[in-house]
Amino acid sequence: MTQPSNSPFTFPNTSLTVDRMGYGAMQLAGQDGNKRVWGPPRDVPAALDVLREAIASGVNHIDTSDFYGPHVTNQLIKQALHPYSDDLVIITKVGARRASDGSWPHARSRQEIIDAVHDNLRNLGLDTLHVVNLRIGGFSEPVDEPFEEPLTALIELKQQGLIQHIGLSTVSPQQLAEAQKLTEIVCIQNFYNVAQRSDDAFIDDLAKQGIAYVPYFPLGGFSLLQSSKLDEVAASLEATPMQVALSWLLHRSPNILLIPGTSSVGHLRENLKAATLKLPAEALAKLDGLSAATA
Repeated sequence: MTQPSNSPFTFPNTSLTVDRMGYGAMQLAGQDGNKRVWGPPRDVPAALDVLREAIASGVNHIDTSDFYGPHVTNQLIKQALHPYSDDLVIITKVGARRASDGSWPHARSRQEIIDAVHDNLRNLGLDTLHVVNLRIGGFSEPVDEPFEEPLTALIELKQQGLIQHIGLSTVSPQQLAEAQKLTEIVCIQNFYNVAQRSDDAFIDDLAKQGIAYVPYFPLGGFSLLQSSKLDEVAASLEATPMQVALSWLLHRSPNILLIPGTSSVGHLRENLKAATLKLPAEALAKLDGLSAATA
């Protein structure tokens, strides 16, 4: 493992360069009963403050989607940050939608992909999207299913200049190889964190190809990571367990980009400090045995 670094990462064969510590916008949306990431936030000015604080702190990579809310997070990003700075990279995703019951059904027909890209463009106030990730699998793991129709639709939109680059989300190495026969893939966004490491070999292979790996739920998702080992390491370093979990990811591989999300300026500042947290060898050894079974 390397030392953590927020030094720039350039997506393969692109001019897009970002610091490795970014921001995920999903948690800016509200909650309506049991429907998570639904509707506007309880405190809109506070949500706008989080976005502005992220940019003021040097974040130049935001992950979002128009199905967060739906439409809510993109509209907040536009309200807070438009016109955007030249170095800000906004990455979004398509392949799902929000049903009235709060579920996340697939939306992968050709027309649904086209509509989703136009929704992202309109609500973000952009003429072209930097990177669009195609969500393929289930909620937390890949599913072996065809994806040529939605990917071909994205390729057509890329040829039209509406998107610049394509990524994939919740996919296997085999699905990546299939997609690469059709187009270049610049990033993979899968479920991965210090306790969920099924993609270890995949990450190493992507690093060899120079492809970014962006773990979603880097802190566990809707249920935060809990582990006595995380607590012990954090106490020894006078850090929080979540800072340790983020720092571990930065140590893990130089192609990992982080997008921790929060609706709190205080938590945002805590997350960003993880980019400078050094994990000594004994801490890494203690965390090395951490797995989903022990977390």
